[in-house]
Amino acid sequence: MRLFVGDDWAEDHHDVELMDGTGRRLAKARLPEGVAGMARLHAMIGEQLGETDDEDVEVLVGIETDRGPWVAALVAAGYTVLAVNPLQAARFRDRLGVSGAKSDAGDAHVLADMARTHSHELRPVAGDSSEAEAIKVLARIHKTLIWERTRHTQRLRHALLDYFPAALDAFEDLDAADTLELLAKASTPARAARLTIAQISGVLKRARRKNIAEKASLIQAALRTGHLGRPEIVAEAYAASVQALIAVLATLNTQVKTLQGQVEAHFGQHPAAEIIGSQPGLGPILSARVLAEFGDDPGRYACAKARKNYAGTSPITRASGRKKVALARFIHNDRLIDALMSQAFGALKTSPGARAYYDRQRARGAGHNAALRQLANRLVGILHGCLKTGTLYDETTAWSHHAENVAA
Repeated sequence: MRLFVGDDWAEDHHDVELMDGTGRRLAKARLPEGVAGMARLHAMIGEQLGETDDEDVEVLVGIETDRGPWVAALVAAGYTVLAVNPLQAARFRDRLGVSGAKSDAGDAHVLADMARTHSHELRPVAGDSSEAEAIKVLARIHKTLIWERTRHTQRLRHALLDYFPAALDAFEDLDAADTLELLAKASTPARAARLTIAQISGVLKRARRKNIAEKASLIQAALRTGHLGRPEIVAEAYAASVQALIAVLATLNTQVKTLQGQVEAHFGQHPAAEIIGSQPGLGPILSARVLAEFGDDPGRYACAKARKNYAGTSPITRASGRKKVALARFIHNDRLIDALMSQAFGALKTSPGARAYYDRQRARGAGHNAALRQLANRLVGILHGCLKTGTLYDETTAWSHHAENVAA
């Protein structure tokens, strides 16, 4: 017996509908988030199953998320949880009616019907290990803080450009510790012009810079160069905003460094760490991100092509009449594609095979990004093979097929 459940979730409640194999609604309810709601859902399912033997029962749950304690509880209960993309659900809803009407209860019905009719085409929530889940949490917040640091650095740059352009000439890395310390000491052009060589050198020494005397002289000269200025009251207002941004960036730098250690420590304890870390272009942090986004469920990807499609590195084909084109995938896991493209770029320096593969794509007329994406796609296939066979990366084995084709 198969029972189908549609779960339209919100922050504090769930609208659920139970459906049988013929599409008949068996029950519906609005359940609270948490233990009480989960207990009521189990009771509703139990009432419909009655005395049926557990071995003959399959409960499929359609829900528009793949994470959180509610989803984890559904998986732990033995239900097959199908994570439905919200775009898929919206398109399916249009098939059931063209009026444009929408409600939470109606969405639960749509999800239940999708689980009933399209479960063979929907991806079950992966059964990743607790170790992989922990790495995912840490790797994601680490990357999020790096993105936040970049955003705040850009805000700092735009503020300085508006009232203190000399600072942009003086400092290369606006988020570096020595830059932030010097800007905190002298956040207006007038105060910056009074900085001495000794003061600048002291900050550079604490940051462990090289060629301190030369750099201190260049910084002082840049800060004392004449630029178009702003009224003193306006400059002070900008200085106050810059001080706030400096405080945020200093905190972000500290937390990014702390989390980096946590990510590396957790990744190093994972059973697949050695295999993933052996791939070209992957250091501990990028390896952790790749593992976090791919997961470690051994049955999640049936083949290398499935992993490539999930990664978003493989192209999609659009064919209509006589026209047929291959295009890049624009719907993908942004965090995963970011890590894989970074890996491909790094592999150009560490792997002769990767470099030769990239050069061949460029020779065929592909642009830099397109060639890099094709290289990333090839590297995903290599990673899949290594994980499947439990072997470390080998340069000769990985690129032997392409070398033979070139020779032929």
